[in-house]
Amino acid sequence: MDKKTLRKQCIEKRSSLSNIEVEEISHNIAMNLFKLDIYKNSSFIMTYVDFNKEVRTEEIIRHSIDIGKRIGIPITIKEERKLLISELKDFDIELEISTYNILAPKSEFIRRIHPSIIDLVLVPGAAFDRNGYRIGYGGGYYDRFLPNLNKKAITIGLAYNLQLIDNVPRGHYDLPVDFILTEKEFINCKTKNSEKFY
Repeated sequence: MDKKTLRKQCIEKRSSLSNIEVEEISHNIAMNLFKLDIYKNSSFIMTYVDFNKEVRTEEIIRHSIDIGKRIGIPITIKEERKLLISELKDFDIELEISTYNILAPKSEFIRRIHPSIIDLVLVPGAAFDRNGYRIGYGGGYYDRFLPNLNKKAITIGLAYNLQLIDNVPRGHYDLPVDFILTEKEFINCKTKNSEKFY
C-alpha cells in the first residue's frame, strides 16, 4: 500500500478517537515521557505543537518550561518547505494560528535557535513502524530538518498505539526516529526492544 493511502487510513483511525480519549491518552504519553532518562537528561527539547487530534503536546511544553528546560517549536516556511526553530518561553501569550492552522510564535516572540543545540526532538506523524520510519503529512519538512541536528540529538516519535503499523514504505530521503513512545510502550527502533507500560 502506498504512503498516501496509508496516511489517509491512519488519520481516519486517529480521527475516530473522542476528544476525551485524545486528552487521556496524551496525558499518559506525557507521563511516560517524563519518566524517561532521555527526557530528564535533555536541556533543549524541540517539540511540535499538536493539531487535528495528534498526540497533544501542551502538557509536555508547559511542564518542561516549568522545570527549567528550554523548548523550541517549529515555524513552517511553506515556500521553501523547511522548518525554523524558535524558542518558546510562554505558551499562553506567544503563540498564534499560522501555516496549516498550527500554532506558531507571533513575530515579536520569534527567537531563532540553531538546530545543533537541540538534545531531544519530539516528532509527529500519521503512522510509525517499529523500525522508526514514519508517514508524515507529505511535506517532507522533518526529513529535511533532522539531518541538521547534532549527532547526539535523540528523536522520539509520539504516537497513539493505534498509529503503529507493520511497515512504512521508505523513500530514499526518509529518516527513521530513534524511539517511539505511545501510551503502552517505549520502542527502541534500533534494537527493537520495547519497554511496556502498565
